[in-house]
Amino acid sequence: MTTLWYHPPPARSVATVHNTSLRSTSATAGPGLTSAGLLTLLLGAALNVIDFFIVNVALPTIDADLQASSATLEMVVAGYGIAFAVLLVLGGRLGDAFGRRRMFRIGLSAFTVTSLVCGLAPNATTLVLARIAQGAAAALAMPQVLASIQARTSGAERVRAVGYYAANSGISMVIGQVLGGALVAGLGWRTIFLVNVPIGIVTLVLARHTVPESRSADPLGVDGRGTVLLGATLLALLVPLTVGRAMGWPAWSVGMLAAAPVLACVLAVVERRVERAGRVPLLPPSVLRLPSMRRGLGVAVPFFTGFGGFMFVCALLLQDGMGMGPFDAGLALAPLAVGFFAASLANARMVARYGRSVVVAGFALQIVGLLVVLATVSGGWPDLTALDIAPGTLIVGFGQGMAMTTVVGLTLSQVPAARAGAGSGVFTTAQQTFLALGVALLGGLYGELAGTAGPRAGFVVVAGVYALALVGIVLLSRRLPDPRA
Repeated sequence: MTTLWYHPPPARSVATVHNTSLRSTSATAGPGLTSAGLLTLLLGAALNVIDFFIVNVALPTIDADLQASSATLEMVVAGYGIAFAVLLVLGGRLGDAFGRRRMFRIGLSAFTVTSLVCGLAPNATTLVLARIAQGAAAALAMPQVLASIQARTSGAERVRAVGYYAANSGISMVIGQVLGGALVAGLGWRTIFLVNVPIGIVTLVLARHTVPESRSADPLGVDGRGTVLLGATLLALLVPLTVGRAMGWPAWSVGMLAAAPVLACVLAVVERRVERAGRVPLLPPSVLRLPSMRRGLGVAVPFFTGFGGFMFVCALLLQDGMGMGPFDAGLALAPLAVGFFAASLANARMVARYGRSVVVAGFALQIVGLLVVLATVSGGWPDLTALDIAPGTLIVGFGQGMAMTTVVGLTLSQVPAARAGAGSGVFTTAQQTFLALGVALLGGLYGELAGTAGPRAGFVVVAGVYALALVGIVLLSRRLPDPRA
């Protein structure tokens, strides 16, 4: 089996570093990734993604049980995502250096323990702290999934594996809310965390026997300044956007927001200097300049922002606005998962025949689905059931399955195998950062409008913003390379 491999650049110039980073040689000898190993990695990835969304439908129940403030409830959701986003790239780097299977199992072990603490939390403060620790554990495990796929597969096998990863991620986002609703309605909110414990243990055992070890032949080391600056930038942006509105925008939150762009500029300068000096930074500019990475993230970033906020607002609308219970609220979103799964199964055949047009059509189909949902909510309010909004959510899910399954593979298609941890870390950092940003921005917008004009008006505006973003995404997706190439 041959894969791409990376040799550290001896030259000092940025251009040389960029060109050398694309060089191909033979891969490290070792076993390939079997179906059982891929299934194990996808199970671990699903746990990490599900737990970002699973608390959405449980928030009213958590509030009633722990008497949490609105700011605390938002941190229950966003604290996980912020820790996840801040540490993801570092997690990928550690996997490259010390072994991806080893880091996957260490991260999953910590994730299982912190899930237990979340489920037993006696108060809201403990729950928030445990959720932050849970996000940090997920950041150690999650990058190893894509990195292992990149390092131990090639050719058509890699295309299929990355497609399964994309489908798994998308379905997990929706299953989180569906499963959360069922568990909360039947057994209480604590079970949404406690269910991770037996699944985590089983996945740990499977990983030991089915996932081959892989690592970089030339470990890149830890970029200390880059890690600190990335963490500071994301915290300065996401923390005030998450809790600022609920706390009345205190001075510290405004100061953090003002510091965020400054920190981002400092981070960019430092990373360029590190790479210009012949070392490899946390966020390698040469990797970010790869056409596939640049164009793929240009499409994925606005999608994640809109989707994260839309799913959060849907959970609030269904329960607080329409008066549904947790189970009905989760069930109302089940068609989205069904549509995504069906499209994912047919994606490879559609792409082989129609190429990039599948991505464009998928995003366009999401706009159609959103318009159907908007018409349903506007016309039937407030006497709506889960069945009423099913046609619209089914169309949205099918469109997402068509588009995002392909976008993930295209984004990572030019990343060398030895940079697999860095490449997957960059992508999943973007995913978690902008999912959290979407919750903060669109969730805050909905909260403001729902309090003045009502939940229906708040939802209509948020869904409209998401639909406009998708129009721009459709135009951007036309610039993506043909996946058949």
